[in-house]
Amino acid sequence: MNILGEIIGDFCKVILLIPEECYLGNPNSSTAVCTLSSINLLKKFVNSKILNHISIAGRLLSENKGIDIIIEYVNNNQKITLIICGKEVWGHKAGYSLFQLHQNGIDKNNKIINSTNPDPFFNVSKSKIQYFQNNVSLVNIIDEINFKVISNKIKTF
Repeated sequence: MNILGEIIGDFCKVILLIPEECYLGNPNSSTAVCTLSSINLLKKFVNSKILNHISIAGRLLSENKGIDIIIEYVNNNQKITLIICGKEVWGHKAGYSLFQLHQNGIDKNNKIINSTNPDPFFNVSKSKIQYFQNNVSLVNIIDEINFKVISNKIKTF
């Protein structure tokens, strides 16, 4: 990540009070949910019984640090089906980057192949990314913010 990006990220945490959030659910579940920038949607998951059906629910605001955290999580857990829902962050499209990473991997500079995002670089190892590619199934329902629709999708796994 570049210096300007880090400064802006720190600014957002302090001034805009955007916390990093994820919530653990059922450790025996192999389904996870990422609500992208839809914080209110994430809170609906946390305050419902559907949390008993998923291993973790969280959000993803950037195409670098957040995806690094997802890669680390899946490398420390079982095979996972990750449902990507909610609204993208304007200008970052972290969900899009996650799908590009899953499909194409990274180049020699640790940049997501075919990503058009401003800062798609990673700190995790190539072997962890390969584990992610081989052991995670991604479900694309980006832009879906209807809690009932997403909950019904979760119940199919």
